[in-house]
Amino acid sequence: MANHKSALKRIRSNETKRLRNRYQHKTTRNAIKKLRDSDKKEAEGLLPSVISMLDKLAKNNIIHDNKAANLKSKLTKHVAAL
Repeated sequence: MANHKSALKRIRSNETKRLRNRYQHKTTRNAIKKLRDSDKKEAEGLLPSVISMLDKLAKNNIIHDNKAANLKSKLTKHVAAL
C-alpha cells in the first residue's frame, strides 16, 4: 500500500483516468459498430463524428496513432463502397 499522500492521490487519479479512458474507448467502439451496420445515408452522417472520436483517442494515447489511421481508412472505404 502507498505510504505517501502524493502516492494515494496518484492512485485515485489513475483510477479516474482509467475509467474515463475505458468509457471513451467503449463509446467509440460502439459508434464504429453502429456505422458499419447502417445504410449509406446514415453512415455518411456518422463518419465525421466517428473519425473525430478516433482522433481524440489517438491524441490522448488511448489507442495508437497508426491504429486510428487504419480504422479511419477502413471505415472511409466501407462507407464509399456502400
